[in-house]
Amino acid sequence: MAEKQKKKKSKVIIVGGSIAGVSCAHALTSIGWQVVVIEKTAAPPTGSPTGAGLGLDSLAQMLITSWIANPHLFQHATLPLTIDQNQATDSSTKVSWTLTRDEEFNFRAAHWADLHGLLYNALPPDIFLWDHQFISFSISEDKSYIKVKAKVLRNDKIVEIDGNLLVAADGCLSLIRQNFLPDLKLRYSGYCAWRGVLDFSGREDPKTIEGIRKAYPDLGKCLYFDLGSKSHCVLYELPNKRLNWIFYVNQPEPEIKRNSVTMKVSEDMIDEMMKEAEKAWVPELVKVMKETKNPFLNAIYDCDPLRQIYWDNVVLIGDAAHPTTPHGLRSTNMSILDAAVLGKCLEKWGVENLHSALGEYQSIRVPVTSKQVLHSRKLGRIKQGLHLPNREQFDPKKATSEDLKDLQQKNMPFFT
Repeated sequence: MAEKQKKKKSKVIIVGGSIAGVSCAHALTSIGWQVVVIEKTAAPPTGSPTGAGLGLDSLAQMLITSWIANPHLFQHATLPLTIDQNQATDSSTKVSWTLTRDEEFNFRAAHWADLHGLLYNALPPDIFLWDHQFISFSISEDKSYIKVKAKVLRNDKIVEIDGNLLVAADGCLSLIRQNFLPDLKLRYSGYCAWRGVLDFSGREDPKTIEGIRKAYPDLGKCLYFDLGSKSHCVLYELPNKRLNWIFYVNQPEPEIKRNSVTMKVSEDMIDEMMKEAEKAWVPELVKVMKETKNPFLNAIYDCDPLRQIYWDNVVLIGDAAHPTTPHGLRSTNMSILDAAVLGKCLEKWGVENLHSALGEYQSIRVPVTSKQVLHSRKLGRIKQGLHLPNREQFDPKKATSEDLKDLQQKNMPFFT
């Protein structure tokens, strides 16, 4: 009975229902905590207009399959990425050649919406408060509980929720983090990413797909990085006949008026991007881009690693704890591992030793995520031909052995 009462008192409020939030919900429900997830969107996503592909490392794969009842669903929702290949393309001749190739790359590719649905559907639906926007929090004097205020967006009603712990899973622009670090500014990388997913299911004209498979023969098992002059592209296949592509473009920091790093784009912007793509990449890749509906634009940010990611009863996870550029495929993987480590620490220490649990979580995760964020930053600057101290700007035609080593995903700190 005492054990049941202890577990009943252990309640977490998670702000943010994206992959970091649902991963944390899994990690904490699995150790007996009561979980409430606050999410401002009106309902669970059935798809995502700005959703795109992501790569999952072997540890994330193991954690996800441990959280869902039927691990076979994970295999169906993902495709293998057994090869990590960096290749260069000459913009004038459109000839490509291999720079590095790792055939022991144990990742899997997923679409954001597919992975989110897999994790969400394996949780009790009643733990989610959809259409709720986080407003503020307050911590009791004895630090034993925390009170969160949220607005129900459909009727503007203000509700209060009590718990022992507040988890900020509210992304790189975290409002909760802002309470503790009001002067923290994200660092603009110097480039943006055009992203798109081409759905080629039920296509009448297969020439585009025949062409891209000929130009990229290992699609379906390979993560392709195409490097040009001061730019690079990413291409890989997703389940259910979809191709995910990313095209990075150096440009001044754009003006973003809303609380997002994703921008609405005009037809003129898309046309201009296509002209740049035609100059840089092989025609088969450009054709995939042109046939993609609703490509979107991400401004790429990160920030210098945080030394502290918890305060009293509040802890940061995912992009709220370590905004990162996408080049090391770390964002989703770090979020999943954050959730798992936080769960292990809370299970070990219990709610009565909450600060010890959060301190251990911080001491485990910060050294790892800090090095990975900085390595991803370096990787992006190399591939975009941007300046790095004590190093020549990267040119695929003059790539050194040091360059080639840095390009490979397996040289990410703590990769294994």
